[in-house]
Amino acid sequence: MVLKALFGFLFLLLPLAEDLDALKLYHRDYYQNGELKSEGWLKMGEKSDYWKHYHPNGAIAQKGHYKNNQRENYWYFYEDNGKLSSEGHYKNGKKADWWLFYDENGRVNHKCQLSNGKKNGYCLKYKDEKLNSAVKYSNGKRIKEWYTFSSFKKENKLSDLK
Repeated sequence: MVLKALFGFLFLLLPLAEDLDALKLYHRDYYQNGELKSEGWLKMGEKSDYWKHYHPNGAIAQKGHYKNNQRENYWYFYEDNGKLSSEGHYKNGKKADWWLFYDENGRVNHKCQLSNGKKNGYCLKYKDEKLNSAVKYSNGKRIKEWYTFSSFKKENKLSDLK
């Protein structure tokens, strides 16, 4: 009889378990001085969906999405003066695909292909918004650098830059 009642109770809870969004909570963390440190959604105690993190001075430090407590999809990172410093993709909590890195004037300094948080592919370096060189990496190790577009094209396919 007790077992039958327990199964009946669990059957009633089943619709709640299927809707995990019902277990979402908007959460805020604060620095010791009272300034907002981060804010976003927790799902079953783990960071989920959209989050913002702040510098101690209140300026936004980073923003993006979490899935199962790991960074996921596209993220933006900022200096404490509010200037964008980098942006790019995360897959399974690690940097992936193309990332853009900015100089102090807000211009692209370099962009790199990453996989599992390591440079893996090409990094294109810029000076005054003009391509200055290209470097090839394999699993974080530097393979070769080219200083002219024509020398790069001789040894590589432009489709590799997708």
